[in-house]
Amino acid sequence: MSILNRRIVMTLGALAILAGPAAAQGLSGSYKAEGRNPDGSAYRGVVQLTHSANVVSMAWSVGNSSYIGTGVQEGRVITVNWGADTPVVYVAMPDGTLHGTWAGGLALEKLTPN
Repeated sequence: MSILNRRIVMTLGALAILAGPAAAQGLSGSYKAEGRNPDGSAYRGVVQLTHSANVVSMAWSVGNSSYIGTGVQEGRVITVNWGADTPVVYVAMPDGTLHGTWAGGLALEKLTPN
């Protein structure tokens, strides 16, 4: 595992510990997405999330682009495969937001419940 990947895993693990047990409950719904692409440019969009047991389905609408992904929830960590080489990995926070990283840790995304 590369140093960058280890740092990502450690950061997400620390966030998961701090998030508290209630953070992963009630994930289904609409979210406002704000993030940074790997090149540093900002983006905004909307995400629909469906959550049942430990399975998560997501549909992103960002500008003129749409993306669909599915994944799993393990505690407060949600890993979603969406067609890229690496998944997006979120940590559910106590306030209901989801903090994530994608593109192998080069990009960030925050989902805020609507």
